[in-house]
Amino acid sequence: MSDVSLVLRSTRVITPEGTRAASIAVAGGRIAAVLPYDAQVPPGARLEDVGDDAVLPGLVDTHVHVNDPGRTEWEGFWTATRAAAAGGITTLLDMPLNSLPPTTTAAHLRTKREVARPKAHIDVGFWGGAVPDNVQDLRPLHDAGVFGFKSFLSPSGVDEFPELDQEQLGRSLAEIAGFGGLLIVHAEDPHELAAAPQRSGPAYADFLASRPRGAENAAITSLIAQARRLDARVHVLHLSSSDALPLIAEAKRDGVRITVESCPHFLTLTAEEVPDGATEFKCCPPIREAANQDALWQGLIDGTIDCVVSDHSPCTTDLKTPDFASAWGGISSLQLGLPAIWTEARRRGRPLEDVVRWMSTAPAALAGLTRKGAIEAGRDADFAVLAPDETFTVDPARLHHRNQVTAYAGRTLYGVVRSTWLRGTRIIHDGALTEPTGRLLERTN
Repeated sequence: MSDVSLVLRSTRVITPEGTRAASIAVAGGRIAAVLPYDAQVPPGARLEDVGDDAVLPGLVDTHVHVNDPGRTEWEGFWTATRAAAAGGITTLLDMPLNSLPPTTTAAHLRTKREVARPKAHIDVGFWGGAVPDNVQDLRPLHDAGVFGFKSFLSPSGVDEFPELDQEQLGRSLAEIAGFGGLLIVHAEDPHELAAAPQRSGPAYADFLASRPRGAENAAITSLIAQARRLDARVHVLHLSSSDALPLIAEAKRDGVRITVESCPHFLTLTAEEVPDGATEFKCCPPIREAANQDALWQGLIDGTIDCVVSDHSPCTTDLKTPDFASAWGGISSLQLGLPAIWTEARRRGRPLEDVVRWMSTAPAALAGLTRKGAIEAGRDADFAVLAPDETFTVDPARLHHRNQVTAYAGRTLYGVVRSTWLRGTRIIHDGALTEPTGRLLERTN
């Protein structure tokens, strides 16, 4: 223990074995040991005692649209990673679309890394994209270290990232399965969407009717069939329809290699509370009814849903017009996901350990980030220090997102992030950030 430089002490450290009073010894940016609370501090080490605040492993958000380069007026690595750090997130994976160029070739990946490197306040990795004309680019992207491949089964909203039809999905998935990769999928069926009523205007009920549960259910059914046929590994993004839970649970029991995520907005916001014209609540698939939300929570608790990530999809204020049909669809929540989920989990009687599993351990496992996601020896010394019993009211002006459009404005949430630590260095404390020290991550398995 002679090389220990930091001991972080708390009466509430959340470890894989549960919550306990402990002292975390840090050496060389990693956790050297999790010691008894009153363990002697090694000579030369600095003690940071956070009292009764909870120490969590830094959160891992595997679904973030940073939009940099190309649409940096929407967001960017500088602002996104600051917001993430303020929300207790120490690792994020950037989605391949909404930036220009999209991450659909190894050359485009290099461009994105060059842009991200000097701006990253936290660790950043990248997804590649699977689009109709880039099957030949998938293996080079995999070899370059992307964590997997994002695809859409319905229009993505941007012309430079088109969706896959079923034949194209099969070709891309076969290629990805051939080298042991992961395909992550926006699963809405385009035929079901085309058959749904399409009305412009401010009424949220009309927008909700235009993105029916059946579109998700049909797309997930076809994805399961393709994964089963090819023995491929797939992941369902931002599950909104609780009707799909039995399909997913059955596929898991049958050995289909499928995992699923949902998002804070689906688990904390409901269709019944969305005011007409309030397009800060618009996302695709949409926020659904309270009964649907209850079923999603049950799927999360029973393990059908594996993890909770943000799907942070920002835009400029002018794109959130009062017309639900034409407004940009996306919810910004990097800074607010942890308190939003903790507030609802607390209300439903779930412990903070569950939140850590859903928002840190499981996303790290999804991406193969073996040094992230838990407070135990050998992992990176990434921590979020949380005051779980304190509340705050969301003030958009205090958010680090580039555009302070938020569906959570005015809400009172439990869980104040006191500080965030990256590899044993405190990168944010009481709202003040250090200069960027994040690293760019590559897939290692």
